[in-house]
Amino acid sequence: MTLLEKISAELKASMLARDADRTGALRMLKSAVGYAQIEKKIEPLPDADVMVVIQKEAKRRRDSIEEFEKGGRADLAAKELSELKVLEAFLPTQLSAAELEELVRAAIAETGATSKKEMGVVMKAAQAKAAGRADGKTLSQTVGRLLP
Repeated sequence: MTLLEKISAELKASMLARDADRTGALRMLKSAVGYAQIEKKIEPLPDADVMVVIQKEAKRRRDSIEEFEKGGRADLAAKELSELKVLEAFLPTQLSAAELEELVRAAIAETGATSKKEMGVVMKAAQAKAAGRADGKTLSQTVGRLLP
């Protein structure tokens, strides 16, 4: 079962359960995937591309939550948080801080980086190793902290 089929099945189940919040989040996700299909001109979007769309939408929700909390809008932040939980169900499990640090150290050793000037090379290698299991912001902070 492809990721898009899984999303469609979850959408159908949430509609039958009359779970309005979950249904809304899944419809939004399916719509975003549809736009990506149109943009890339690929009819059945591969799972890797669907995963990228899910990650973008999850990041958008995290940023919105942060902004709503700064603005004192707890009600909107709670809505975004419920949507984020739905999206995270489709994402791979995130790396722990220790696993992420180990991965970054391996990327530094692999690239032979010796200063912060080579952060881009290390980030590219680390992102390839993380394969969507780490947030770019967290990964960047870890690389910056570990490079001399």
